[in-house]
Amino acid sequence: MTAQPPLTPFQQRASDAVREVQAAICAGLEAVEREAGSDARFLSDEWTRSAGGGGLTRILQGDVIEKGGVATSLVFGELTPAFAAQLPGTGTNFFATGVSLVLHPRNPFVPTVHANFRYIEHGPKRWVGGGADLTPYYFFPEDKQHFHGVWQRYCDEHPGIGDYERFREWCERYFHLKHRGEHRGVGGIFFDNVNVDEAQPGHEDRLLGFIRDGGMRFLDAYLPILQRRAGTSYGPEQRRWQELRRGRYVEFNLLYDRGTTFGLKTGGRTESILMSLPPVVQWGYCVEPDPGSPEHDLLVELRRPVPADEPSSLAH
Repeated sequence: MTAQPPLTPFQQRASDAVREVQAAICAGLEAVEREAGSDARFLSDEWTRSAGGGGLTRILQGDVIEKGGVATSLVFGELTPAFAAQLPGTGTNFFATGVSLVLHPRNPFVPTVHANFRYIEHGPKRWVGGGADLTPYYFFPEDKQHFHGVWQRYCDEHPGIGDYERFREWCERYFHLKHRGEHRGVGGIFFDNVNVDEAQPGHEDRLLGFIRDGGMRFLDAYLPILQRRAGTSYGPEQRRWQELRRGRYVEFNLLYDRGTTFGLKTGGRTESILMSLPPVVQWGYCVEPDPGSPEHDLLVELRRPVPADEPSSLAH
């Protein structure tokens, strides 16, 4: 990767942390494939960005995970003035590093999952962002409870940065398909532009510790759900429902997702940015399942109310 100008010591530590998270998650997912009798391994694709930086995209196509991507990036340079004006901070110089993942399982009873944890600098302003959310095709309350429980404990263990109730509601608002009147999934946590008082000793270490720990918690949040559901039998109708619901996932990522927008507007690698899209998708016309069916139960959950906006800006 291009490294001009040289990274600051903290920027290097942040980059090392997201690579460490990536390695741990990929190792855990490969172990799941081995347990299922699959020899699938992540393919590694290192890329460079001509304007500064690059990344490592790792892709898995296995028996359990139909398509999964776990990617790190480290990018820096100049923003366009128009895009810079939309971000906290001043000037056009920026630095960003993070780890991002999306896993699309083969079995319709296993939910799709997304997570990312990132550190960004824009001029003198620095912040962290990220989160994790779960997108099931069949709704199991105990899976939602487990997933949220992991992230609540994570937030509670980082006082002054983590705020589970606020991040949970933020996730509810963010991952909402306004044009459909549906949530993308059962939620989780989402946060952006989060910082701590820079006058406090060790504030940088607290920020870095927060995003590193978040990445390391991912397997605890997801693997018990995956292992509980991966052996469930299914047929063509369940598969068709999964592919129809995957269409909603595509709609959100292309219409609303900030990470997609940030990556494309900063000259990121298109193939890596769009790794989040599922391999097989359907779009039906006015598909509504029968009331009382498992598919209808999912829609009841996804059409829950959206929390009211916070009275002040979320970007603080």
